[in-house]
Amino acid sequence: MNIINFKNVSVSYDYRFAVLKNINLTIKEGEHWVILGANGSGKTTLLKLMSNDLYPNTNCEFKKEIFGQEKWNISELKNYLGLVTGDLQNEFIYNAKNSTAYDIIISSFYSSLGKMQHHIYTKKQIAKTNEIIKELNLSKLRNKKSYQMSTGELRKCLIARALIHKPKALLLDEPSSGLDMKAQHEFILLLKQLSKKLSIIIITHHLEEIFEEITNVALIHNNIIYKQGKKNILMTSANVSKVFDLKLNIKEVNHRYFVENIF
Repeated sequence: MNIINFKNVSVSYDYRFAVLKNINLTIKEGEHWVILGANGSGKTTLLKLMSNDLYPNTNCEFKKEIFGQEKWNISELKNYLGLVTGDLQNEFIYNAKNSTAYDIIISSFYSSLGKMQHHIYTKKQIAKTNEIIKELNLSKLRNKKSYQMSTGELRKCLIARALIHKPKALLLDEPSSGLDMKAQHEFILLLKQLSKKLSIIIITHHLEEIFEEITNVALIHNNIIYKQGKKNILMTSANVSKVFDLKLNIKEVNHRYFVENIF
C-alpha cells in the first residue's frame, strides 16, 4: 500500500505565490524517507498535506491520497500515521506544562493536551499506555511533568504518544532539533529501532538526521521537489548544494552524512 500518493499537488496561500508547486510523491509502506530542504522551501506545508491539516488549492486536476484514501477523519488517520512535531511539543511546554509523561501518552486516546477530569480510560487503554512506557524505557519519566523534562525526554514522550495507536508510519518534523549530541544519538538509535516495525518519514534540513535505514530522499528546492529517489544516488555534494543554495562538500562516513566544507 502507498502511504503517500500525491500527483500534481499545489498549495498557494494567496492564490498568487505557490508555497508548493506540482508535487508528485509516492511513499510506499515499508520504505523510510527523508524530505530534505532549506527553511522556507515548503517542508512544513508538505508535512501538513501529509497529516491532512492542509488540502491543495488549485484549479488543476490532482490526486492526494494517504493510505489509499482521499478523505480522512483525523482521529482515524492517527491509527495509520503517527505525528511528532515541534508545534505539538510547544503545546506541552507552554499550554499543558503540568502534564506528566503518563498524561501525555494516555491522552492521545482523546487527542487532548493531557488528561482531563471528564476523561474515562478503559483497562485496555491503561494497559497499552503502560506497555508503551515500558517498551520505550520511560518509567523514570512516568510522573515527571513536561516543564521539568529536557527536550529529548519530552520528544520521547511524544514518540510514545504517537505509537499508542500502533500506526503503520511515523512522520517527524526535524526530530533531533534542540538536542545535544548525546540526546541526538540516543534519539536516532530509537528511530533506528522503530524502523524495524513501521515506516519512518523525516522532514528536515539536518543532514545528521539521515540515518542508515533511510532508503529514499526527496529534495525540495524553490517550492518544488527538485529530485527524489534512492538516498545513495541523490545525496551528492551537487544536489545538496542546490537544495541549500550554498556550495557544499558532502561526505558519507558509516552511512551517515555531514558537511565537510563550505565554499
